[in-house]
Amino acid sequence: MARRDTGTDDPRVRVRAGKGSRPRSKDRPDWSSKPLGRVVGIDRGRYQVSLEADGTRVVAVRARELGRGAVIMGDRVRLTGDLSGRADTLARIVAVEERSSVLRRSLEDAPDQRGEKAIVANADMMCIVVALADPPPRTGMIDRCLVAAYEAGLSPVLVLTKADLASADELIAAYEDFDVRVVLTSAEAGEADPGVAELRILLAGHWSVLVGHSGVGKSTLINLLVPGADRATGHVNEVTGRGRHTSTSSEAFELDGGGWIVDTPGVRSFGLGHVSVADVLGVFPDVAGAAAWCLPLCSHATSEPSCALDTYARATGPFALDEAGGGDADQVRQGRASRVASVRRLLEAVATAEAASRAAR
Repeated sequence: MARRDTGTDDPRVRVRAGKGSRPRSKDRPDWSSKPLGRVVGIDRGRYQVSLEADGTRVVAVRARELGRGAVIMGDRVRLTGDLSGRADTLARIVAVEERSSVLRRSLEDAPDQRGEKAIVANADMMCIVVALADPPPRTGMIDRCLVAAYEAGLSPVLVLTKADLASADELIAAYEDFDVRVVLTSAEAGEADPGVAELRILLAGHWSVLVGHSGVGKSTLINLLVPGADRATGHVNEVTGRGRHTSTSSEAFELDGGGWIVDTPGVRSFGLGHVSVADVLGVFPDVAGAAAWCLPLCSHATSEPSCALDTYARATGPFALDEAGGGDADQVRQGRASRVASVRRLLEAVATAEAASRAAR
């Protein structure tokens, strides 16, 4: 290839410096003094951010160096650019602060079955919304959401909607062993429903996230808690018994009593590939202590012949009770058996999620 004519015979002369001649600086801008905001809405590459200083709402884009998926709902971010909040102005998210918690689910329903989806950051409460009828409640979904909440360090609240259509006694009894608050609501009663008032007090001052199947009443609940939210509501398909997706993007709403509540699109499944057995056992410390006596790789399932949890529930062997110490031994055994059954239900939810993920690969 002929050498380019530079107008001189001196080979040392270059018309223009090549791209590799300027070393990239290792110095990076310091964004720590830039204004802070909280991501309260995400829609097609645009982020709604509420400034922490005065509550101004701005629309922002993500800086390219942050990478795709680096900013999620609830993130505390540093901003530059136009922070006036006026129409047709854009701010820029340049840094994401360290997160106190991340609620995520594994993508077992994704085409490639890989990775995880972060749902919300820096939340401290999860509201698991379940309809008592139309569609009927699915305990498997509740169990999975509970596991995800415990793994993320969120306080779970079981919100049972459509209480006017069916009794909640059986479902409430199934979760007596869990550290979960139960709230009954009915859309028929509207804002006068005592359950809605109880939930409003419970959520005040917290960053909460609503999760649940489509059609269970999440959007209706948002409209009752936040007048003027105007979230679209749908109906349940009479043939499939499932609801339609009415919320297509995540959005956070500010409560009158303080705090925010995040409405997420309805999910068909809640993958738990990121959850370990230790995360589940940590929900019940006494059962976790008993599991330490199990053989390595024990699944803790009922079918395991040497699982120490059965011995613990029967209060025999190293877990025998001190009969001379007084107390109702039968009641203790019943309580242990109930907690072991609850742990095994959560472990079964994790195992089912893993099996579904492997089968789809």
